[in-house]
Amino acid sequence: MSAPLQNDLLLRALLRQPTPRTPVWMMRQAGRYLPEYRATRAKAGSFLQLCMNPELACEVTLQPLDRYRLDAAILFSDILTVPHAMNVGLSFETGEGPKIARPVRTSADIDRLPIPDPEGELRYVMDAVRTIRRELKGRVPLIGFAGSPWTVGTYMVEGGGSRNFEHIKGMLYGAPQELHRLLDIITRATIAYLNGQIAAGAQAVMVFDTWGGALTPRDYREFSLRYMQRIVDGVTREADGRRVPVILYTKGGGDWLDHMAATGCDALGVDWMTDLADARRKVQDKVALQGNLDPSVLYAPPARIREQVGKVLASYGQGPGHVFNLGHGIHPEVKPEHALAMIEAVHELSPQYHEERDRGRG
Repeated sequence: MSAPLQNDLLLRALLRQPTPRTPVWMMRQAGRYLPEYRATRAKAGSFLQLCMNPELACEVTLQPLDRYRLDAAILFSDILTVPHAMNVGLSFETGEGPKIARPVRTSADIDRLPIPDPEGELRYVMDAVRTIRRELKGRVPLIGFAGSPWTVGTYMVEGGGSRNFEHIKGMLYGAPQELHRLLDIITRATIAYLNGQIAAGAQAVMVFDTWGGALTPRDYREFSLRYMQRIVDGVTREADGRRVPVILYTKGGGDWLDHMAATGCDALGVDWMTDLADARRKVQDKVALQGNLDPSVLYAPPARIREQVGKVLASYGQGPGHVFNLGHGIHPEVKPEHALAMIEAVHELSPQYHEERDRGRG
């Protein structure tokens, strides 16, 4: 039996239930801005080896919780674990990001792709989830995650990061049926992967669509949102007697939040390029919203950080359904005490937005 959850603010906020304050966590909260993370990564030998070692992945997942009053842990892993298990030759070059030795660009390449077994090739991720849940002892919920099929497919086809997306957009416009075949395989693998994480103990899951904003509105609906819809439909939505919230996040997707909300997900991540008040109007309070402080605010002095946190909270306004976060991952150069200033400001400034307004009495 897992320990009872002592702090369920995140899960309640994701389901738009009342909370006494706005819960807060950070994308990439276990990462290079923390000296303790850098020490553990050095011990692991490489980023990939760190991801594949359940005990060390647990260690870095918990590091920010030992330092800050955060309301969630997020599994330390990477969105490219699924293609890694598909044998495309993933490696991480220091300072250059991911490289894929065998890019997927032909029909024969797609034919060769297996759908990995979460408890087989991806067992190390499931073991990390189990280890983290055990070591959390119910302090806060654990978020599992995966990359969106479009974003994962982009890396697989391009062979790494890309500015112009020449190979995958060439496939999108020149051989769309082949791209749909690839995205279908990734989607089926991702549903199995997220369900494996939930079975292992993840209490919420998030789908990161980093490159969805590179698409036209029509192509976004056909090649990204369509497959995230299938994930929303296919993941386990209840475990341990509680709903498992699903969060979708498309960087650069502010114009499409209403379409994203219509998938049936529970919450949407919002980047800093969309005002939360506009986002809330767009989704008509059908889903919770997560975000959306510009990560670069954390370069500023603590007093300025507090001021900007106040503006984000005011932008969302009164009532439930807001999870405070950055609009994207925390930058490696940020000083840990600046992250602390943000978190403390959320604790201090957010309760006023959650007071019950007892109008008409007294």
